[in-house]
Amino acid sequence: MVRFCKRFVFCLSLFCALSAVAQKDVVNEVNPLIGTGSGPIGYGGTMPFVTAPFGMTNWTPQTRQNRLSVTSYEYSDKTIQGFMGTHQAAIWMGDFGYVTLMPEIGALKTTPEARALAYDHAHETTHPDFYSVDMKTQDGKTIHAEMTATERCAYLRFTFPAGVEPRILLEASRPKIDGKVSITNGEITGQNPHRIDNNLGPFALPNFSGYFVAQFHQHTTGGDTYGLNTAAAHGASVTFAKTTAPTVIEMRIGTSFLSIDQARENIAKEIPTWNFATTRQKLHATWQQKLGNLTIAGATQDERTTAYTALYHALLYPRVFSEYGRYYSAFDDTVHNGSSYTDYSTWDTFRAEHSLLTLVAPERIDGMITALLQDYKEGGWMPKWPNPSYTNIMIGTHADSMVAEAIRKGFHGFDRELAWKAVYKDAMSPPDGDTTRRWLDREEHTPYEARAGLTYYKQLGFIPTDKTDEATSRTLEDSYDDWCVAQVAKAVGRMDDYRFFLKRSLNDRNLFDKTNNLMRGKTSDGKWAPLGGSKDTNGNRSVSGWTEGDAWVYTWSPFHDIAGVERLMGGAEIASKQIDQHFAGNHNVHKNEPSHHYGYLYDFTGQPWKTQARVREIAYKEYANQPAGLDGDDDCGQMSAWYLFTALGMYPVNPASGDYMIGSPMYGRMSLKLANGKTFTVIADNNSRSNVYIQSATLNVKPLDKPVITWKQIQSGTTLHVIMGAKPSRWASAWRPSFPEDAL
Repeated sequence: MVRFCKRFVFCLSLFCALSAVAQKDVVNEVNPLIGTGSGPIGYGGTMPFVTAPFGMTNWTPQTRQNRLSVTSYEYSDKTIQGFMGTHQAAIWMGDFGYVTLMPEIGALKTTPEARALAYDHAHETTHPDFYSVDMKTQDGKTIHAEMTATERCAYLRFTFPAGVEPRILLEASRPKIDGKVSITNGEITGQNPHRIDNNLGPFALPNFSGYFVAQFHQHTTGGDTYGLNTAAAHGASVTFAKTTAPTVIEMRIGTSFLSIDQARENIAKEIPTWNFATTRQKLHATWQQKLGNLTIAGATQDERTTAYTALYHALLYPRVFSEYGRYYSAFDDTVHNGSSYTDYSTWDTFRAEHSLLTLVAPERIDGMITALLQDYKEGGWMPKWPNPSYTNIMIGTHADSMVAEAIRKGFHGFDRELAWKAVYKDAMSPPDGDTTRRWLDREEHTPYEARAGLTYYKQLGFIPTDKTDEATSRTLEDSYDDWCVAQVAKAVGRMDDYRFFLKRSLNDRNLFDKTNNLMRGKTSDGKWAPLGGSKDTNGNRSVSGWTEGDAWVYTWSPFHDIAGVERLMGGAEIASKQIDQHFAGNHNVHKNEPSHHYGYLYDFTGQPWKTQARVREIAYKEYANQPAGLDGDDDCGQMSAWYLFTALGMYPVNPASGDYMIGSPMYGRMSLKLANGKTFTVIADNNSRSNVYIQSATLNVKPLDKPVITWKQIQSGTTLHVIMGAKPSRWASAWRPSFPEDAL
């Protein structure tokens, strides 16, 4: 009886401990400042957003005015110029339909520099659901600001010092932008038609605008607009009564891409009462539900913060672009019924971010694919970087991969026949003017680029460097996209098309140069292009054919044909040495996405212990819980997705295959609660910073002898259990990948 009681007490204690872990508030473990500063690791180009997962509008303190290559918040800045509702998804993309507001005292100050107030990080608090800061005026007075948000709106609360006349300024549009703003009964309304990327892509979009409505809980005593009918910034300000005690001013601001009335309705639906705490609590609960699906044990607090912040970043994009059953289409410039998303950084996110979302936000996948297909119907193509319209940023048509991955993983909530038509057009229809343009990076006012150089690709089996910019990278990425199109064809029963595209997906092999075991560009006469690149007749453009990389970066980029590349090199041993050279020569640039899968390539060449060591090394070097703790633009969650997958001990080298290559789990235990109610768990016994090598592994207690885990296995609620050690082992070294043509 005593033994039973002791056992019962032990089990009860264990249950309570596990319940406490499961119920732990992980929202406050997120550090939104990661990636906002520069330092030895790098600069992530992130902002400390207060927003809902996939929120339509993100809210951030503005320490500088954003533009291409500049975000609204930089950690090193010493002043705050405003609080901004922004739609800038990446540092190298433009904002659109934004709005900025700022508390003021004294004379009206309308320019960002004049209205800036000093602050320091010691008096700043930032979480996914809340931001607060103390700002100092030149005469030493303090204005305290607080902010929370919903999917389309924000709730702000400003505490002004006693004895001053509080003012709230709202900047509707910047200089030379024809924004509109008005004040009626103390409510500020207006619109901002600015799209910083309006010079990219084919559409002018005369009907585009971001709309806003700002409402105040306290009675206004005055207000006026400024800058209208001039080239200056357009805006408005309202004032409030001076009191002998500190004054709290509360405001709700709704945003819309449909109308001012819709912005007002969004407030009514999302912030129906004047209760800051309730609004914050609701957002906090939303983030807790999403972040709490991931549990971590055996990690330091810094490691936990890094992981949960990565998940927070991954859950920001693509953003919602619809409003309660309707959406504005930036592809035909009209309003439609339905739901939509935008800001797909597909060249980045098809690699791992989209794959992560299939695990952590599967309820969104059907809608996200449907949105791409709506863009196809309304604009003629699925976009490669909608912001919110075509921008022609980067290369390839990697929406093909996203569609193929969704089908491979069993998502059925989108029109598969329409999906087939969309990917088929990507693969078979060259863009307008394909042979008369070089398709330069960020070339202005071009037709939609799609697969630039596709005309030559179909004729020659590669895109020639003397005809199309970035031709070599395009050939290799198009080959992978062909493999994805083949998978869609098979899923919809078009077997002749399946065989055609599967065969054409081997075009990557046309660029393999055996003399150096690297991929290499070719000119239209079939000759090798200079490996290191050359300049055009103006001496200012490389014609070597690469996109943000070189031959070393792109040789292994055909994710579907790694076995083929290995065979071209002469086998696994030679291939492994080539990968060794890649790392030894500092060719692996983790801050740029084409390098993201390289650490996992040793799994394919029979040396998985090198993968285990290498991915740990990259993770420790490139990520940390500090403002400069993210190397390179987060790129809509791709950098963060790499870290999360690597921490789990796996990575989707070929995302559309449904396979994940096993690396080296970083923590003692990680669990992911799945949408089907089951839990995927990774246990790493004897794990530490020095014990990075897998000695043995089981999957649901059964021995696992290959470095692969599948989507189907994960969805079954399996447990991957590995034993770690300080020395390499031969675990899983006998496994070899299959060749694409084996499926013919």
